[in-house]
Amino acid sequence: MASGYGLNGGPSRCFPFWQELLACYVVNTNSEDVSGAKKCVPALEDYYECLHHRKERARAVEMQRAYRRAESAHPRQSAPRAGAIRNLGLLDKDEDTKEVLGVNRSIDSGIGK
Repeated sequence: MASGYGLNGGPSRCFPFWQELLACYVVNTNSEDVSGAKKCVPALEDYYECLHHRKERARAVEMQRAYRRAESAHPRQSAPRAGAIRNLGLLDKDEDTKEVLGVNRSIDSGIGK
């Protein structure tokens, strides 16, 4: 866990946080008095976040939830139909493709000029 060695032999991703936490404990505590350990709570939180990514994951979930709320509150006005998305001119459905793309001329008219 905090050995300092990563999977590839170098330092692990959280080893700098572990060193910071350990340094904080060394500076703020001694064998008789451990009350200074309260000063190391932010360093401990940083180390745990590096290990488990709980805050990062919670932030990502909340951003996804907000995005979905915003997307459902303002749906696209010109969203194509599912059938129009499926063919896009690949199966001789030029009219549907023109409707989706908003093109009034033939698809082949611009080729070869």
